[in-house]
Amino acid sequence: MKKLLICLAVLISTLLGNIATAAENIEVLPTMSSQSSAQNRIWVGTFQIVWNEAIDNVVKKPIKFIGYNSIVAKELNKKAFKKSNISDNSYYTKTGIVSPELKTTIEKGIKDKFNETSDILDAFDFSYQPDKIFIYAMLKKDFKFLTPFDKLSDGPFAKNFTPVKYFGINEDSDKKLAKNVNVLFYNSNNDFGVKLITKGNDEVVLYRTNDDKTFEDFYYDLNKKTKAYDGDKKFNKDDKLRVPDINLYQETSFKDVEGHRIKGTNFKIDKTIETVDFRMNNEGVKLKSEAAIMMKCMALPIERGRNFTFTDNFVLFLIEKGQKTPYYAMRVTDVETLNKTGRN
Repeated sequence: MKKLLICLAVLISTLLGNIATAAENIEVLPTMSSQSSAQNRIWVGTFQIVWNEAIDNVVKKPIKFIGYNSIVAKELNKKAFKKSNISDNSYYTKTGIVSPELKTTIEKGIKDKFNETSDILDAFDFSYQPDKIFIYAMLKKDFKFLTPFDKLSDGPFAKNFTPVKYFGINEDSDKKLAKNVNVLFYNSNNDFGVKLITKGNDEVVLYRTNDDKTFEDFYYDLNKKTKAYDGDKKFNKDDKLRVPDINLYQETSFKDVEGHRIKGTNFKIDKTIETVDFRMNNEGVKLKSEAAIMMKCMALPIERGRNFTFTDNFVLFLIEKGQKTPYYAMRVTDVETLNKTGRN
């Protein structure tokens, strides 16, 4: 079997890409099926969680906007990721009327569950606003590889020759590190996949490819190639692993779903935020992500009284109950003239 020269490709596209690339070339996507022209893309399920909470607990149906067809909302409404796709101890959610007490509750909740503080709560106004609803989620992961990988020499990544830090396995590594790696497939030195084993239930899957697709399509291809591969799936003594350290923080808003009135409700989405704080080195992975939606209940349209004022031309009919034909009809265009004919 040819040497596995593992250079993180899709995961880097997903999580950082070229480390020297400017932050504006990194895009955080709302769903795995979202299209993007950014070379460096990220998706995490946290915003999908708050969207699902909005559907289930506030709107009570898929979110559609009046006079606006949102592609992002359409994809989010599919609920491709749910809380059931992750363990209960890995996320926290809270929904409530905007108030200082709600902020305090969330801060206590993430402190008690994750020993974490929020990076986004201060970006929202939590003064008492009974016409607003706040939906919040935090997703937190912190896990170690089965055995720490070796720290390898620094080197370039892709076409950028600025050295970055790497970890993995080389010819000098302890043989026991091979247990950290499951080979998924190896079709060529530009098309391969591996799974890195951790001490818990989490897995790190790395897929090397030059394709440019959605995450949904990438994942489909990865599974298809893994299923089709009938070669050696053991990580052997001559195989090598080389993965860059990753350390990124990104914050984004999904403007496509902000500011539009939701059909069948008096709500509109005022503000959205999602953050991604991801770190990976030879020891393991740390992920912290927050997401929130602030929804405002718009004032009901003022119901003005209808003016049934016959102060201009009108027609009058008299008809008996049960009859289809009136027995009297009158068109009125000049009340004064008519009234002059009346008898005292």
